[in-house]
Amino acid sequence: MFSSLYPVTFILSLAALTGWFYCRDNEQRSRFLSKIFFGSFVAFGACWLFAQGQLSYKFPVLLRELVILGLVPVVLSIFRKSKWVYFSLLIVTLVALRSLYFGKLESTFPQRTATEVTSTAPANALDPQGELLIEIKDRHRVSEIQAVLEKHSLTATPAFSLKDADATDLDDYFLIDVPDGKDLTEVKKALDATGLVEWVEENEQVVLSPMEAVPMQPAPRLNKKYGLNDPGLDNLWGFEEMKVADLYEVLKNRKPKKTALIAILDTGVDAGHEDLKANFTSTQSKYDTDKAGHGTHCAGIAAAVSNNGVGVASFSQTNDFVRVTSIKVLSDGGMGTQQSIINGILEAADRGADVVSLSLGGLSSDSRQRAYQKAIGYANRKGAIVVVAAGNSNRNARDFVPANVEGVITVSAVDTLLNRASFSNTIPDVKMGVAAPGVKIYSSIPGSLYATFNGTSMATPYVSGLVGLLKSLKPALTTKEAYDLLNSTGAETKSTRETGKLILPAAAVKKLVN
Repeated sequence: MFSSLYPVTFILSLAALTGWFYCRDNEQRSRFLSKIFFGSFVAFGACWLFAQGQLSYKFPVLLRELVILGLVPVVLSIFRKSKWVYFSLLIVTLVALRSLYFGKLESTFPQRTATEVTSTAPANALDPQGELLIEIKDRHRVSEIQAVLEKHSLTATPAFSLKDADATDLDDYFLIDVPDGKDLTEVKKALDATGLVEWVEENEQVVLSPMEAVPMQPAPRLNKKYGLNDPGLDNLWGFEEMKVADLYEVLKNRKPKKTALIAILDTGVDAGHEDLKANFTSTQSKYDTDKAGHGTHCAGIAAAVSNNGVGVASFSQTNDFVRVTSIKVLSDGGMGTQQSIINGILEAADRGADVVSLSLGGLSSDSRQRAYQKAIGYANRKGAIVVVAAGNSNRNARDFVPANVEGVITVSAVDTLLNRASFSNTIPDVKMGVAAPGVKIYSSIPGSLYATFNGTSMATPYVSGLVGLLKSLKPALTTKEAYDLLNSTGAETKSTRETGKLILPAAAVKKLVN
């Protein structure tokens, strides 16, 4: 209620104050308008006070509104002796406020967060630069179907890049660019009729929904519960639910056997962020920026530098258990394809990633999992554990890839009351599903800033960070072993069947090392 009344009470206060200034020589009208102003301003103040939002967000908002309330009547009153000029300016001001500012007022409260950070592109949206992925049968070459390619004006290029071609047959996959206007069903039939094509699947697009957040910079202080001085710890409600203080006790005086590498496959990562750079390893310089902010937020959740007096903290209290890297599989606008994501998985595996973190995905069908399945298998054989988001569509994750691909750990999101988050997909029909906090998650964003987002995208790097920690203690840990640890030591949620168990890092580490 307070959020919806906020713009109304502001406009009414502004109108009454402007009228009061104009009519100040008329005692009766002035008294009437002053009463309207004070009444509406009190209501406006109540709306501001009780609206949803943190004070660090609400005070700048209030200052913004007070400046407008003060300036408009004062400036207009300069022209009050000329009625024509005054009312002309008043009309222009009101029109400008209505078109340029009223929308901002309407969206001021509640404090905006990203309510859904991953989604599919529109139904059947395929990459216009390569609509199909095909697998050529063993001991055959793409040149053998050249006649069919030419007949339908198709272009075929190798789909995937990888170092160890002997470990998979993904090197037999080609990207097929289908000209505009061509019937896709007809093209598939023609390729199938050659008898040389093992598999055809669509190269679907995946997009990130727009993200909105408000940067916050709390003052540094020692948090006695965790023994850290990261000021953002007060915003990490999930640390309490996941008993991270207990984890730090378990890890005290314990050294990792290796520093595990977590690869964030996303929109890139701001490698120079104040709370990431000391834990960041560059894969390629072109991956080390992030205009969208999504990848940087995920990286902070998985591997922020702890106890450095800025930002937030991660599960690695002493910063020697995990490092993080970036592989950009989504554009600056947040768009990717099945091909770009799979290539990212392969690159992460080839570069020695211990954990591959995928806070992305989209709707698909069972018949479209084959290339993903082969990529996950390749990563597993290279020693990587793949962790993926369940998705944000309030549906069953079995219909989403790569959430439903065999061999991944799928992550649902829970809210502050440990209910399944309203947007989170459910995981009862995937083989390895767990839960992590995914609502009001505070983490890094580009420019050494911080913000709060919602999504299974945020829950996923919590699990990736924990799996990285486990891999640092037992480098040979497999996906199945990691899942069994998380599941057997996890806590019940309010809807465990839909979410899986909430990860408890301390319990998982204790069971691993004992």
